[in-house]
Amino acid sequence: MQSNILILEKTSSGELVKIDERAWTTSMVQLLEHANYLLVNDAEYEMLEGRLNVNTGNFELLVESVRKP
Repeated sequence: MQSNILILEKTSSGELVKIDERAWTTSMVQLLEHANYLLVNDAEYEMLEGRLNVNTGNFELLVESVRKP
């Protein structure tokens, strides 16, 4: 089974910016329990929280850049 995951970056101004969207396997989703950070396009992000959007059927993962501007 696969789930559609949207990764949203919370910027320093509070804006939410979609940085990635792709299908994840069940194993990848389960690994979220063991990770605090993600690498997306060679940039590191700290995971803040996640929510299931039942209207779109997507899991939305809120992250913040480790490297501050």
